[in-house]
This record gives sequence, structure tokens and C-alpha cells, in this order.
Amino acid sequence: MFRLLILLLFPLFLLAEGEYDPDAPPKPLTHELIPLSKTVFEVLSLKNGHSRVVDLTGKDFILVSVREPGSDGRFYAVDRDGTVWWSASVASGAPQFRSPSGVFHILQKKRHHMSRAYPDESGVNNMDYMMKFTKWGHALHKGSVEWLSHGCIHVDPKDIPVIYNWSKLGMPVVITRHSYMPFARDDLRRIYLDTPRSDH
Repeated sequence: MFRLLILLLFPLFLLAEGEYDPDAPPKPLTHELIPLSKTVFEVLSLKNGHSRVVDLTGKDFILVSVREPGSDGRFYAVDRDGTVWWSASVASGAPQFRSPSGVFHILQKKRHHMSRAYPDESGVNNMDYMMKFTKWGHALHKGSVEWLSHGCIHVDPKDIPVIYNWSKLGMPVVITRHSYMPFARDDLRRIYLDTPRSDH
């Protein structure tokens, strides 16, 4: 029994250390989200090929370009006037736990949180600053941007309090596997190059 438990938990330990089994089949995606502009997105169903356009003009939202080929591996905080005002690196799901793509909404916020599916043996909370955006438990939360996740979006400890305090229940969370940088570049240049910042 003990040997079986070790065999079951060993892959999770590797994942927690930032590794994954390259031979494991990737989790299939159901949707693809394509940025058309800074605030307009096409959501394509990979099951039936149908698509719809989502326009978030005039709304605050968080966009995540997951850390996969073709994407940026960053989050972008976009305010209602369409300005990207904060951005930083993220880590996302390993291939067998791929983060979903699409437009979601923050369903729950919790400052201190421990994953029920993958609790930390040390007893230390491993999903602090949790902003859950799917009913399956996917969330943005504090974590190492060097480790792949079980599907959540890890945001660096220095950046997560900023977007946690800014976000609200119901706020859109947009997840894409495409680069968002072409739409954000001018804002980020202004923020990070023109304005001195003590925290970056």
C-alpha cells in the first residue's frame, strides 16, 4: 500500500519541483482564444469550429498569455480605458494539466488558501491571493513562475498582491495561447521605460 502511494504521489512531487513527464499526453483543449485587438477577442470552439467575438471595451480585465510556444508567459492588467497598466511573468499548466483557454470570470477571491486537490504537506498555504476563475478550481494565485502548475496560473509573489487588490468578483479573466505583446507594447514602454519605478 505504501509503495502504491509513493508511485501515485511521485509525479505530483516532480510537478511541484517544476518538472513534468514529457511522454504524458497533453490535456486536450476545448477552445482557442485569439486577440484581435487590445479589448476584442475571438473564441473558437475546437469541437465544432464555431466562433464568437467577445468585446471587453470599457471593462477592467486580466489577460493571461500562458507560458507555451507562441505566447508570452505573462499576465496583463487592462483597465476600463483600455490601458495595460501592469504586467509580469506567469507560469501555467504542464502539458498534462494545461490551463484552459477562453474568457472566464472571477468566481471567488480568498487571501489565504490551501489547494484541496493538491495540498502542501508542510501545511503552508500554496494558493494565497487566490482568484478562482473556473468551477474546476483553476485560479490565479501566488506561486513560483519557474514551476509548471496543475492548471492554475502562478503569479510572482511581488506582483500578485497588486492585481488581487485591484480585481473584483465577476471581473473577466482572458486566457490565450497567442501573444498579446503587440497590443500591450506601447503601454508597457510608457510604464517601464519612461516612468521610473522603485518596484521593478
